[in-house]
Amino acid sequence: MSDEATLESLRLADSFLPVGTDSVSYGLEQFVAADSVADADDLRTHVETVLRRQHGRADLVALRAAHATASDGDPTAIERADRRLTAVTLPAEFRESAERTGNRLLALQRDLREDDLLERYGEAVDAGEAPGNYAVALGVVAGLAGVPVREACLLACHEFATAQLAAAQRLLRLGHTDVQRVLDDLRPAMIDAVEESADRSLDDMTPFAPLVDVRSAEHERADRRLFLS
Repeated sequence: MSDEATLESLRLADSFLPVGTDSVSYGLEQFVAADSVADADDLRTHVETVLRRQHGRADLVALRAAHATASDGDPTAIERADRRLTAVTLPAEFRESAERTGNRLLALQRDLREDDLLERYGEAVDAGEAPGNYAVALGVVAGLAGVPVREACLLACHEFATAQLAAAQRLLRLGHTDVQRVLDDLRPAMIDAVEESADRSLDDMTPFAPLVDVRSAEHERADRRLFLS
């Protein structure tokens, strides 16, 4: 990987990136409200579940497809991956937050980079022809930047995990050392998620974490919410 691609991957994984992932808990807020996640061990189990059962089976599959088509310059293939990911994502809040953060990432990149594929994909999202999911936008951006697909998938897993842990620090009494220990323990789950996605096609995207879906539906109707999902 070139120096430019390495620097781009670091930028994309940085919480400083203004795309709104810090406002998403991916159902964690409701798990905490239901006392299902109460400490660091519960948190690790929860994030592991989402990485293996949802990200590895759906989000990373769509990311891989978008990454592969970025070099071909074919926005229609990217749009297909985008629509497919939305179709297999059951919780409404997850769809909405993925589209919101993805749209922000895409808008940011269009402001920073002049690229025909970014413009064409962005125009499709603006016209409502594609939802603009975060995983798909990240796949396109990483592919255009020369970040290899495996590194892009690991980047996505790391960004998701750190966003979850940052949310947990606001929801639970967890110190920085506890959070870093959980992040370190999540490495095998991140690698497993990447491996799981490698052999799947868009038609094989089968996320399955029923309790996560249920908690998300409960969160949607909660009286008070700190996070979007």
